[in-house]
Amino acid sequence: MHCVTRVELSVTAASLLDRDVASKSDPFCVLFHEVDGNWVELGRTETAVNNLNPVFGVKFRVDYHFEEIQKLRFAIFDEDKCATQLYEHDFLGEFICTLGVIVSNKKLHRPLILANGKPAGKGSITVRIILPLSLYL
Repeated sequence: MHCVTRVELSVTAASLLDRDVASKSDPFCVLFHEVDGNWVELGRTETAVNNLNPVFGVKFRVDYHFEEIQKLRFAIFDEDKCATQLYEHDFLGEFICTLGVIVSNKKLHRPLILANGKPAGKGSITVRIILPLSLYL
């Protein structure tokens, strides 16, 4: 048996890249976790219309397994109305870390990184942990 607790993560972003021509980007955040070397989607936030500094209302609930490395990827996209697949949206940047780092820090503020490894302009992400929701063995 091992100890597990469910945690809730809130996400905000600031100074996102503006990928729209006539308005500001319409960002949403997608949370992935790594399973056997592949990224698997855990959930998505709502879209913040015309907002380069979104405070997402949707929270991510994740099981935190003590003594295990759980790699997470927070990816932010600019929603394009007609797109159905993630690759059809404009990529605004991402942040990758372990759930353990978030749990131990309670709040992380980090720069967003583009696919080429370069900073996403001045874009940043803040991930906060909300107190554990439950504890079970």
